[in-house]
Amino acid sequence: MKRIGQWFLLLISSVLLAQQQRPKLVVGIVVDQMKPEYLNRFYNDFSESGFKRLLKEGYNFQNTHYNYLPTYTAPGHASIYTGTTPSIHGIMGNEWFSRRLGKDRYCTDDADVQIIGNAAKGDDPMSPKNLLSTTITDELRLSTNFKGKVIGMSLKDRGAILPAGHFANWGFWYSKTGSFISSTFYGPTLPSWVNEFNEEKHYLPYLSKNWELLKPMATYDESLPDDNPYEGKLYKADKPVFPYDLKSMYEKNDAGVIRATPFGNNLLEEFAKRAIEKEALGKDEITDFLTVSFSSTDYVGHQLGTRAIEIQDTYLRLDETIADFLNYLDKTVGKGNYMLFLTADHGGAENAQFLKDNKYKVTNVEPKEIAKGLKKFSTDTFGDDLVLNYSNFNIYFDSEKIKTKGLDLTKVKQAFKAYLMTQEQVKRVYSEEEIIADNGNDFHLHCIARGYDPSEDGDLVIIDKPGYIEYGPTGTSHGTTYAYDTHVPLIFFGWNIKAGETHDRKVITEIAPTIAQKINIAFPNGSEAQVLTEILNDK
Repeated sequence: MKRIGQWFLLLISSVLLAQQQRPKLVVGIVVDQMKPEYLNRFYNDFSESGFKRLLKEGYNFQNTHYNYLPTYTAPGHASIYTGTTPSIHGIMGNEWFSRRLGKDRYCTDDADVQIIGNAAKGDDPMSPKNLLSTTITDELRLSTNFKGKVIGMSLKDRGAILPAGHFANWGFWYSKTGSFISSTFYGPTLPSWVNEFNEEKHYLPYLSKNWELLKPMATYDESLPDDNPYEGKLYKADKPVFPYDLKSMYEKNDAGVIRATPFGNNLLEEFAKRAIEKEALGKDEITDFLTVSFSSTDYVGHQLGTRAIEIQDTYLRLDETIADFLNYLDKTVGKGNYMLFLTADHGGAENAQFLKDNKYKVTNVEPKEIAKGLKKFSTDTFGDDLVLNYSNFNIYFDSEKIKTKGLDLTKVKQAFKAYLMTQEQVKRVYSEEEIIADNGNDFHLHCIARGYDPSEDGDLVIIDKPGYIEYGPTGTSHGTTYAYDTHVPLIFFGWNIKAGETHDRKVITEIAPTIAQKINIAFPNGSEAQVLTEILNDK
């Protein structure tokens, strides 16, 4: 009898140990265009239950960076979840000119599938087909013999599709019709619960009222005045000032208006909660994975910049959204049963005119003006336009035209490099040969090499000077190798995560392999398998 009792206790211990190997649910949150600075600048205005709770109860990697060029949304999401960079996973930008195809391509386009749901004109068929490596979500599906569910969602197609990976049950993204849509890559028709959610028109209450400040105006003393020259205008509003008449904007446009308001994040959270409920995520002992990408921060940031009251209000409201979502997870999945991480797909630059007005001699340069300058130089020097495309800091030459004219490509590159180095914004220009020969000693060249594919990218790649921005005069953008674009928040929270922080430099490609080690599954196949030991040692 004593031996039976010992055997029974050993069996129970083994079962409990097995259960502890993985959480019931992993939640990946990406906040589009989030600078870590916002957590500090707006800290005193946050509630105790949102960002502050993550910071106090989670593990905060204070010095996390992207390690490649270009720092855009699609490669950002792909790199977080694959644990590698564009040179391996193949997502070279949001869209890019493909040297191999000789035309523009979009990161998630797929002509072999069809859109499903109430789509709008311009909603193209999408899938993860262009993603060349597996994701941590793919490896979870494989490790559970496809029993663990994976669902990805975002207002942006790329923010939903790339994190969810190749084997996801579903990826959902928002259409300007006001509905969440998907493609036949995932299934022939939308799940009934998605159709029900869409029919309920959750976007309407948000677009039937004004966007007012969440808190008294005095709260927003960390931002510039409400009406300042560095802000663009949302949907042709008369001025970039509160309150915003969202009903009027909606009536003059479409339900896509919600994307450029903080309420796009609220809508996505509602949809995430419905998915958890209807798909029974985190309800059994087989780990599920939910990826949620909040995009409204990016829409607001691009249009209005990093110092706008609108961006501060968006983050104060996102704080409330995060608090509500954490509370929901506590109640439905259970405290200690889910592991969550929060990061961003890139940062964002200061508005160049704002910096210039404050005595920092930088400026904005619009990409179309750079392209015009390249064309003029080429025509003046070689009698013809030898440039096929300029985009994403890449210059593509027309090799056939160069060959036909009897020109030496190497000399053409040298001439263009010399011209570009006369341009105010240009710091360095690297050729394909220099990029391929990268040995890691030049930081910026190494970043280019990690984001470079010779079959897709250009003949020359430009690094601009710090503070210069290839964008219009208002709002902001991103894409460079400088800290304001590469530095992002990274916080792990929940299951087997102890509170703490580190200021050691980390890179974004360490997230996916760390999760793999944390929950005992295989590494994504393109990963270099560098991990964040701080949270692995805290099991």
